[in-house]
Amino acid sequence: MRKITAGLFISLDGVIEDPQDWHFPYFSDEMGAAVDAQLGSADTLLLGRKTYDSFAGAWPDRERAGEEDAAMGKALGDARKIVVSNQDLQFTWRNSELLQGELIDAVTALKNEPGATDIAISGSVSVVRQLLEAGLLDELHLLVHPIAVRKGARLFEEADTALPLRLTSSTTFESGVVHQVYALADFAPTGTYDDAKVHLPQGDQ
Repeated sequence: MRKITAGLFISLDGVIEDPQDWHFPYFSDEMGAAVDAQLGSADTLLLGRKTYDSFAGAWPDRERAGEEDAAMGKALGDARKIVVSNQDLQFTWRNSELLQGELIDAVTALKNEPGATDIAISGSVSVVRQLLEAGLLDELHLLVHPIAVRKGARLFEEADTALPLRLTSSTTFESGVVHQVYALADFAPTGTYDDAKVHLPQGDQ
């Protein structure tokens, strides 16, 4: 079964909206390598319509321009791109197709298809939220920027139940960005204050 990974730029206060307004001052070679490892090496991309439109409006031109990010443009262009949308879309970027059927059923089937790499998501927050809730997202890559944006949509919306996650790796870049990778946890930790206070220094109990 193929893994599905998702990569998101996120602020310290959890904002994921309009990263173009606050992300670029923190971009570095370290971040570029992390994005390439999660996204640029994938042979299949799963993208929400807004993210797809943004990519399709930029990356083909960057590939044609032949500058330093042309290799990433070619990699994204060569990848199979599956777009999640309720609308019929006309695609001009090569290797693009519309996801057929209901999201959870279609992605479950996609995970069972043969493939040489992980299936990668970039942005596409609505898709990420739904796959997290359904237990279909294997890795959540958060590039946490050291800035509190203080407005805009956040990754995790209010809900009645908690969503336990397990940190699998954490790397701090020179820019101050922290690359955190999470997997879904099987269950949330339990315990009371009485359980926790045994770990406090004696004078704090």
